[in-house]
Amino acid sequence: MIRKQDFEIPGPLGRRQRPLRALWLRSLLPPLMVLGGLLSRFIDVMIALLLLLLLLPLLLLRGAIAHWRSGRVLEATRLVGRFRIPFMRLRFAGSAPGAELAVLLNILRGDMAIAGPRPLTEAEAEHLSVDAVVRFTVRPGVFSPYRLRRRTGIAYAPEAQVDSEYAYAQTTGGDAGLIVRSLIGEVLGGGEAPTPPMLEFFGIPIVNTTMPEAVDWIAERVRAREPALLTFVNPDCLNIAYVDAAYRQILLDAARVLPDGIGIHIGCRMLGVALQANVNGTDLFPKLCERAAQTGFGLFLLGARPGIAEAVAANLQAQYPNLTIAGTHHGYFSPDEEGAVIEQINASGAAVLLVAFGVPRQEAWLAAHQARLHPPVRMGVGGLFDFYSGRIPRAPVWMREIGLEWVWRLLQEPGRMWRRYVIGNPLFLYRVWRQARGGGGS
Repeated sequence: MIRKQDFEIPGPLGRRQRPLRALWLRSLLPPLMVLGGLLSRFIDVMIALLLLLLLLPLLLLRGAIAHWRSGRVLEATRLVGRFRIPFMRLRFAGSAPGAELAVLLNILRGDMAIAGPRPLTEAEAEHLSVDAVVRFTVRPGVFSPYRLRRRTGIAYAPEAQVDSEYAYAQTTGGDAGLIVRSLIGEVLGGGEAPTPPMLEFFGIPIVNTTMPEAVDWIAERVRAREPALLTFVNPDCLNIAYVDAAYRQILLDAARVLPDGIGIHIGCRMLGVALQANVNGTDLFPKLCERAAQTGFGLFLLGARPGIAEAVAANLQAQYPNLTIAGTHHGYFSPDEEGAVIEQINASGAAVLLVAFGVPRQEAWLAAHQARLHPPVRMGVGGLFDFYSGRIPRAPVWMREIGLEWVWRLLQEPGRMWRRYVIGNPLFLYRVWRQARGGGGS
């Protein structure tokens, strides 16, 4: 039986859609989905044919080289495609450049698409969870959403989750955007490079780690009640440390310094090394909250304008009901009130103190009061509270995927951010270039 309330559409006017009209619109969805799939397939075939024609001399030359060196033109790897149907992924034999161009034949045959999840081996497909099998409703692709995020250091969610999200939301326009972003990501990602456990910019050591390991590290310090100052550095922070000896020393004395931002990623490439992940505080924070909710340790939020920390606490506790926000306090207190604020922090029983005063003031404050503060883990988090209070919206994912979150921030607050990004980013890259040449490492 059709009920009128089944067709209510939320909105500012509270309008309701008529049942017959809603049913008519729903009836259009299946044919529209089929047409969308056919359009995507048509575009894939046209692009593959165009590339084959344009690259034909190169492909013939690459095939001849493969045959001359190994006695065969193509190599094939058995992988799992759409609807779990196995296929042979093609590549030119040998290690000469251009081996992957043979995948154009897979696209023409319908084994693969230009955009889609990474094709899995049969062993990987066997161990896939039931929730993730939706990835097999679309063709595997040359450009995958997870690979894009890995290339730019923001692959925080598991690959199966990213693939499932792609399969549920896949559109022709979305695929076009993924291809463009992937091409940009390939440029930003650079070629293969060693991944050392430690990075160094201007003499400051930075831990080259992953997001899960960083959260584990914090949880272990909480468990052991081991005092630790955790800091995050982006190009602006490193520019400050380059000229501010006191801040520089705080970073050198910190228990851990973590990399934050696409600028660090590019800087690593200039130094000939690879960044494992962009372990910034904004993306680490929800994962820390999730762990805190699971294990029961509390957080204290200190900083930002009056009311902001409280808004963050309310939003977090709505999302993580088991999370303990041990206390909050704004960052606009006088030196005379400092003692009372520290007493409030210590009395709260919080295990992690997050301070949002901005760089380098937050690190200087934590260093100055390290002997008086009881929470074992202390973190400077910059403008984090503004994001999680809802005061400032975060850049959309597609901008983060291609390293343009800084552009979003510049557009939001040009008066405050222009010097950091317009002058600071090129200055940072110049200093990294000097370090790479051996002329300005510290």
